[in-house]
Amino acid sequence: MSSSISRRNFFYRGVGLSAGTLMLRHFKVFGRPVGQGLPMIVTSHTNLTGQKALEAGWDVLQQGGSAVDAIEKAANIIEVDPEDTSVGYGGLPNEAGVVQLDASIMDGKTYNAGAVGCLENIKTPVSVARIVMERTDHIFLVGQGALQFAREWGFREENLLTEKARKIWLRWKENLNPDDDWGPPDHLRNRKNDQAYWEEFPEMENHHGTVNVLALDPQGNVAGLTTTSGLSFKIPGRVGDSPIIGAGLYVDNEVGAAGATGRGEDVIKSLASYYIVARMADGRTPQEACEDALNMIIRKYKKVNPDFYPSEKFVAINKSGEVGCATMRGRHNPKMSLMTPRGFSKYEGTIIHRT
Repeated sequence: MSSSISRRNFFYRGVGLSAGTLMLRHFKVFGRPVGQGLPMIVTSHTNLTGQKALEAGWDVLQQGGSAVDAIEKAANIIEVDPEDTSVGYGGLPNEAGVVQLDASIMDGKTYNAGAVGCLENIKTPVSVARIVMERTDHIFLVGQGALQFAREWGFREENLLTEKARKIWLRWKENLNPDDDWGPPDHLRNRKNDQAYWEEFPEMENHHGTVNVLALDPQGNVAGLTTTSGLSFKIPGRVGDSPIIGAGLYVDNEVGAAGATGRGEDVIKSLASYYIVARMADGRTPQEACEDALNMIIRKYKKVNPDFYPSEKFVAINKSGEVGCATMRGRHNPKMSLMTPRGFSKYEGTIIHRT
């Protein structure tokens, strides 16, 4: 106990802030790499749940905890939020109406990683991935094997399909084919009512829902995770980039970490997160490295379809506490959330192809 108190007091003297000040102080950083100091934790999520997640992870870091502990605790806050349709409980289902989750975690200190794919009935897939990382000599478990493994470690099975997600799925089925038998009778179809329904679910403009959490702990170790319910209404059994080390996530304790959200198929083919970390190892800032990865993907597709711009978003941190965030296309600059000794902030990144 005394050593823990000593570390905590040393931390507060080093940054000159009380715990209350750390939680209440807000600032914004726009489009430039800024060394934030250690420790730090970031997430691709920028809503209120994302902020609460960072506060939970920060509580671990400010007590001298590890980056792995911090990112898991942060991600669990988002995974169990029933209002979040991108991950865990409340995530959007596959084509058959079943929620299948993917997640990965990587510890830079030990150069170890764990992942699960197509995991059903478990709210916190990243916690299962962590046990795969720490308690087995494997990296990736999928489907029924992953579920059996989770059961053996005491995870409780629950129905992950919330009423909100179920309604979104059913409306998708109704609109899938105008010639099938789903939806109201033809003479009662009302386009205005359809539009009003979708206004109730604005997040449905984007079917790619994923969360990245990356951290640097007080000892300077790096860790990262990616967790998702995957592409909404996907073919059952589809696995995206999120649980694939090097694609949806990569960590190098000597360099930094990167994570991806968006269309997983493009990220898998480009091994984008590994590419971002490799670019940072070559001296590029996290912001430059994220943009490099997006431009690399654009160059590949230009050879076969010059008008195709997939919807990736990348986030990254380096060992110096610099951050980066970039997206392939859109109307508004992408953002990521940070918690550092300066407090909570949102970093605004760049768009490669503005629409």
